Amino acid sequence: MDLSIWKNITFAYPWCFWLLLLVPVLIYWYFKQQQRQQGALQVSSIQGLKGLPVSWKVQFRPVLLVLRVLAFTALVTALARPQTSNTSENIDSEGIDITLSIDISGSMLAEDLQPNRLEAAKKVAVDFVNKRISDRIGLVIFSGESFTQCPITTDHAVLENQIMQVKSGMLQDGTAIGMGLATAVDRLRSSKAQSKVIILLTDGVNNTGLVDPITALEIAKAFKIRVYTIGIGTYGKAPFPMTMPDGSIQMQMQDVQIDEQLMKKISSETGGKYFRATNTVALQRIYDEIDKLEKTKVEITSYKRYAEHFFPLAMLALACLLLEVVLRYTAFRSLP
Repeated sequence: MDLSIWKNITFAYPWCFWLLLLVPVLIYWYFKQQQRQQGALQVSSIQGLKGLPVSWKVQFRPVLLVLRVLAFTALVTALARPQTSNTSENIDSEGIDITLSIDISGSMLAEDLQPNRLEAAKKVAVDFVNKRISDRIGLVIFSGESFTQCPITTDHAVLENQIMQVKSGMLQDGTAIGMGLATAVDRLRSSKAQSKVIILLTDGVNNTGLVDPITALEIAKAFKIRVYTIGIGTYGKAPFPMTMPDGSIQMQMQDVQIDEQLMKKISSETGGKYFRATNTVALQRIYDEIDKLEKTKVEITSYKRYAEHFFPLAMLALACLLLEVVLRYTAFRSLP
């Protein structure tokens, strides 16, 4: 028997150990019996008996008591049913396929969100990905054109790395909302997931691109894809970085223009919702709300198997009892 398993032993009937309180009674009864069986002899002095050798049988007679106590203890432990358990889980998940479509145009460098819109959007997106353990998520970026930065995947470490590598200027500048939506739809059109979702984030008005936003909307509806739209930027004016003739960067206040009417139309007609993020905290709350709206169904079935370990203890108890009987009626037979 592997003794290391006893580090993880539990007992089905631990109350059986109360029976060990009978061990002192057993010892008391044993010595009481010995006194009754021994005869009494009166002598005037035992001075002459001190030097007499004591038989080995007398010296080792307590071995019988030790064997009996050991057998009783092993039997009680066996009755308590020592066992180890092995737990396995079967996880049945109905994951959601999600594509993040993020605007990376030059205006996303505006600093009405800290440190700027794009960096705030990236950080919040990574936090969102970390919460969606069972979902496949992909990333599309767009400005004057669109590009699949990461196909939908369950490898969230790769996705997070791709999100953090996104920078403004990776694509031709502009705001092609229709292209960003159409490319995200293309990522999901062959998905077999029960729920398909796009989170489209932009800070501007569609001003370029080969696909009109309304056309992209109709395609999303055809594939039954729910679109949540987020307009990012404060109301009024915001500080935008402008490149000066000498190559330096200066912040200038410019009007914030977001086509909220289009965003609301896209979200409402696909069963999603439109949000306006005027600061980083608001953007975080928006993703938290989307996380609550798009719940993933996960069923976990736990199986626990028990392995019994009472048999070696029962065998030990039987061996001790047999050994006691053999010694009592052989080696120690002549003793009372």
